[in-house]
Amino acid sequence: MQFITESVILCLIGGIIGVALGIGLGALLSSVVGMAAKPSIASILIAVGFSMGIGVFFGYYPANKAAQLNPIDALRYE
Repeated sequence: MQFITESVILCLIGGIIGVALGIGLGALLSSVVGMAAKPSIASILIAVGFSMGIGVFFGYYPANKAAQLNPIDALRYE
């Protein structure tokens, strides 16, 4: 559970940074080009949700794989 929580929080922070960077660069580029660009709330929620989904998958898969190993075999594998 700890790995999943950690990966979701990290991906949530990354998703928020990505959305903020995208909005900032979009506003900058739209002022240079002279066209209005405004993202919808739905696209922002989809982007952050997709980021969290990736975090859940890549947090769950290695944690589940490690939990099924015998500790002796896990140490020997490295």
